[in-house]
Amino acid sequence: MTEQKATEQAPATNRRNEKVGNVVSTKMQKTIVVAVEMRKAHPKYKRIIRSTKKFYAHDEQNSARVGDVVRIRETRPLSKLKRWNLEEIVRRSNLAQIEDTAQTVTAS
Repeated sequence: MTEQKATEQAPATNRRNEKVGNVVSTKMQKTIVVAVEMRKAHPKYKRIIRSTKKFYAHDEQNSARVGDVVRIRETRPLSKLKRWNLEEIVRRSNLAQIEDTAQTVTAS
């Protein structure tokens, strides 16, 4: 009976906040800036309001490019501003694909 309780509680304690957004900047080493758009109804007028917030995320391999759609996960503080970690690249931008093909053509 104690084994069942341990397995049921394990996924809930490991849950961290995740967000999906666009990469805005990759000018720093191992750091990306992700803009997350939040849509919320106005309390009085009920109109949808868009607001964006920038998050600094750790990118160990420098794999993300500007324009990519990425998923970031909350983590312990890594620096003054970084509290997020790059989880995965959901979708590559068209510009990143063009740059990759151009680099392979010039390399060969």
